[in-house]
Amino acid sequence: MAALDSLSLFTSLGLSEQKARETLKNSALSAQLREAATQAQQTLGSTIDKATGILLYGLASRLRDTRRLSFLVSYIASKKIHTEPQLSAALEYVRSHPLDPIDTVDFERECGVGVIVTPEQIEEAVEAAINRHRPQLLVERYHFNMGLLMGEARAVLKWADGKMIKNEVDMQVLHLLGPKMEADLEKKSKVAKARLEETDRRTAKDVMENGETADQTLSLMEQLRGEALKFHKPGENYKTPGYVVTPHTMNLLKQHLEITGGQVRTRFPPEPNGILHIGHAKAINFNFGYAKANNGICFLRFDDTNPEKEEAKFFTAICDMVAWLGYTPYKVTYASDYFDQLYAWAVELIRRGLAYVCHQRGEELKGHNTLPSPWRDRPMEESLLLFEAMRKGKFSEGEATLRMKLVMEDGKMDPVAYRVKYTPHHRTGDKWCIYPTYDYTHCLCDSIEHITHSLCTKEFQARRSSYFWLCNALDVYCPVQWEYGRLNLHYAIVSKRKILQLVATGAVRDWDDPRLFTLTALRRRGFPPEAINNFCARVGVTVAQTTMEPHLLEACVRDVLNDTAPRAMAVLESLRVIITNFPAAKSLDIQVPNFPADETKGFHQVPFAPIVFIERTDFKEEPEPGFKRLAWGQPVGLRHTGYVIELQRVVKGPSGCVESLEVTCRRADAGEKPKAFIHWVSQPLMCEVRLYERLFQHKNPEDPTEVPGGFLSDLNLASLHVVDAALVDCSVALAKPFDKFQFERLGYFSVDPDSHQGKLVFNRTVTLKEDPGKV
Repeated sequence: MAALDSLSLFTSLGLSEQKARETLKNSALSAQLREAATQAQQTLGSTIDKATGILLYGLASRLRDTRRLSFLVSYIASKKIHTEPQLSAALEYVRSHPLDPIDTVDFERECGVGVIVTPEQIEEAVEAAINRHRPQLLVERYHFNMGLLMGEARAVLKWADGKMIKNEVDMQVLHLLGPKMEADLEKKSKVAKARLEETDRRTAKDVMENGETADQTLSLMEQLRGEALKFHKPGENYKTPGYVVTPHTMNLLKQHLEITGGQVRTRFPPEPNGILHIGHAKAINFNFGYAKANNGICFLRFDDTNPEKEEAKFFTAICDMVAWLGYTPYKVTYASDYFDQLYAWAVELIRRGLAYVCHQRGEELKGHNTLPSPWRDRPMEESLLLFEAMRKGKFSEGEATLRMKLVMEDGKMDPVAYRVKYTPHHRTGDKWCIYPTYDYTHCLCDSIEHITHSLCTKEFQARRSSYFWLCNALDVYCPVQWEYGRLNLHYAIVSKRKILQLVATGAVRDWDDPRLFTLTALRRRGFPPEAINNFCARVGVTVAQTTMEPHLLEACVRDVLNDTAPRAMAVLESLRVIITNFPAAKSLDIQVPNFPADETKGFHQVPFAPIVFIERTDFKEEPEPGFKRLAWGQPVGLRHTGYVIELQRVVKGPSGCVESLEVTCRRADAGEKPKAFIHWVSQPLMCEVRLYERLFQHKNPEDPTEVPGGFLSDLNLASLHVVDAALVDCSVALAKPFDKFQFERLGYFSVDPDSHQGKLVFNRTVTLKEDPGKV
């Protein structure tokens, strides 16, 4: 009978019968809505109209601090709060002002109480929005995103009724465009191509194209500084949506501010069980960058809670990569620094009845629809004894775990806090045979280090509830977890397990193979750290997961290397050229600018002798139309020499292959200017050059719909081409590993660590920008 009464009450408030029945299934929501309706009826002295009823439902379903129910109901019942925007503002206000008493004057100002928005104001705001987008509206017609118009009008008239704005938009758009035609009813995908052709280059300057963004791209520091991200200020954690306030919160935040002095504190917390990849570069830039941009500090904290997968080389490589990207941690810490405290807190959780020892096996705990543990309600004293037994090594691996009593956002119940592992730890040795999990460790280490902004990727959003729950369950300082989107690249694999498979099968040499997108691989290939940081800035601090094309990263690399990599000349597939009328008795010294566009950056010297070597592709006996380099009757210039060579004789071997050329030379200013100037080397060094292409053939090698045979079947067998006998000019003779050069007309190259005395090895970092004006 009570359920029928409640159903009748809820439908009278404006809820559909289905929504009312769903509400009845949630006992807490039902109770709060009944209480809100009862209080509103007492205030009104009459029945509740549906507009008020819907607001009361919104209040009951979203209010977390039940102390404020009566206060807010009185405003709704009296129609001082009568729109959804006002209700949202009111809920935000009470959430961010948990202390009594509430300043009603400030509250009413922040919630638009008493503000009247006239139909004329709505008409003017909508008209202004339409005028701003009129050209695009006329092209896209009803495929235009009308929500943009409503959003702009709402931004001007914060307290306007949303339905009134929508009705005004509909009316004015109809007046502008007229009734819908057949093309307007087609699905958006069918008209997308035509619309793109119509708008053509109008928006090109505003989007990333060929690796370049608009000139207005903000630097990473500008994106992260101050109010740019709308993050909370240190000590104002409670103003963050979803943050849980307890009776201890304000006192803990006060103590937190006394310790930190209001300083921003972040952390970069990698697991030392693999090498960092391009996605981590965004995380490093975000965590270290946000602290730097706001005069804060950032910890480098190793999450070393899984000893069987951790290796010393990973710790070293991670530290190296953070430094390589230009960041210095305030302090390097380890989760293992806090093992004693974490254990003590686990005992306290058990004492508070919030954790228990469980004997379900690992396979029983996998997935989200696991059976409840039969040991969930075991006595606290029993769990304390069993947890101590776990610590003393009386259980085998998998025989017992410590689990926390909570349900996470994704529905996973009672996550594991501790498990048994008989693997010596790299720092604590055999002291522990139980190790904490990420779900247990992460938030508590953040609390210990008084992190203000715990920045993590979007997939950890499902762990936010356990993050807040655990800190509050132990009455310790609770930081705020903020999520951002992962950065991924097409044609790439960054999974640690899959990279190990690539190494094991011989597809790549190791974690630093230049075809991979680990940071050590990118460094070895010659990518400058500034380019990676610039790429992260161009991608931006996005909330959504971002998958970018590799050529966008390569464009950032070119931008940096164009200004920093000195020029040199190299020949990959050489052809010997003999200058029969060389103008001197011995070789000449040619001054070559390190940066032709800026000769103030100096010169280097290369020899020019009667025998030079050119690229075999720069000569053709029978050239096709448009070929502009060396051929019969078609001289070419030799770059930087001031000389032009002209073909006199082609020398071939027994097989008919061209072995050498005989040419004559003249001063470039002594005759007609040649159609092209080519690079060359003389008295060169022999070197090895490694030319890299994409490792995978498809954009998404891990997608079974795109690559049914699995990623190992998608390998590009031509991803590495080694030129054993390349020639390079002697100006690079003293180059060291990771030194970078632009080999003229060929691309950017970096010295590989495999180089040794007498044999330099170069990796091609990226090719030069394509220039359709050159052949």
